[in-house]
Amino acid sequence: MTRNALLAAGIVMSYASQLEPPGLPIGYGELFLFLWILLSLGRILAGGRIVVTPALVRFAWFWTILALSLGIGTIVGYFSEILYFAGIWHDTLAYALLACVTCLATAEPDAERRLRQCAWWGVGLANATLAIQAALAAGWIHQSGVEPWYWDRFRGWSLNPNQIALYCAAFGPLALHLATTTDKPVARLLGFAGMILPFYVGRLTKSDTFLYTSVLTWMIFLGLHLRSWLAAGRGIASAGRQIVMVLILASLPLTMALAPFGLAELGNAESFAKSLTKDKGGDATAETAELRLYLWEEAIRRGLRSASLGLGPGAHLERPNIVGNGSLPRPFEAHSTLLDLYTQGGILAVGALAWIVFTAAFLVWRAKLDALLVLIVSLVVFSLPHLIIRHPIVWFSLALCLVAGAPATAPARER
Repeated sequence: MTRNALLAAGIVMSYASQLEPPGLPIGYGELFLFLWILLSLGRILAGGRIVVTPALVRFAWFWTILALSLGIGTIVGYFSEILYFAGIWHDTLAYALLACVTCLATAEPDAERRLRQCAWWGVGLANATLAIQAALAAGWIHQSGVEPWYWDRFRGWSLNPNQIALYCAAFGPLALHLATTTDKPVARLLGFAGMILPFYVGRLTKSDTFLYTSVLTWMIFLGLHLRSWLAAGRGIASAGRQIVMVLILASLPLTMALAPFGLAELGNAESFAKSLTKDKGGDATAETAELRLYLWEEAIRRGLRSASLGLGPGAHLERPNIVGNGSLPRPFEAHSTLLDLYTQGGILAVGALAWIVFTAAFLVWRAKLDALLVLIVSLVVFSLPHLIIRHPIVWFSLALCLVAGAPATAPARER
């Protein structure tokens, strides 16, 4: 197995929390990533080149700022809160692992080609594993030690449905990027085919966030692709472009004319939208929204109480009384990437994350890599009601965007 395939396997298997190697306290994803780090360090120690790319510099700055903010937060938390060291060690090791992966991946010679190969491996392995899990969902095969359903929501090899839904939301745009940036017809066909299973399995999870993310990202991609198509034909008055321009210009008066009919059907549209959510917009959806609002308000209070310096790695919220379930973990997470990071590293950590995400989005926007921009939008939307900063797929996506979106003439030094 090549190093690219090993990195892809580590990323794909990171959500398989129900699967653990015999005799090891870590999952297959962490094991593959650790082995990839050892092989990458071995390549460097054996005399391999290190290329100081702009992406590597950005990641170095980000992880340095994050480590500084988490260190300050830990000091504040030590004197003002009761710290749970299990959570501190878990998050610290996760951040250290992700920092090594992102920095080593962007320091590779010809990093863009290697990350693209890793993306192909990732899409292929993701579809293979999702096919196995879909067979588990249908009852065609059985796997000991794995419970693929969480009540009526599919979770596959994950502990909860939202984990696998995040990876489905990422691998769909990733396959779309590979399909739209290749000149080979067979590769383009494989890229588009790689989007089918992630969408199907994502819908099986009944994740409301996955549904909203899918709709929003597809609308954005179609708009961006239309922009690129029209820009590519600048100065060429083809019949197709003229028709599209007429439709765009006529869209505003047409929308105004159809507004009364749209208002009349608003109730039906609302019922249809609710039918797509879990529990059809019933008690489960309302309870989830109520729980999230409670946790977000509590996270903001904790963050402000620490003077926006944070409280260190780990969860810092008390078990929510709104649920009334004593089996819930303690302490509790805010289930929002920005708010959880705010309670850990304060405003400095949130600013660092916003900076690197905005930088990646700006680079792929400037490079007109529409599918990668959609990938970032998908992750951003998913991060609002979920904590996703510890998932390797998020950082692989950012690394790919930072490397692919950087101009070819960007200065790079070899050591």
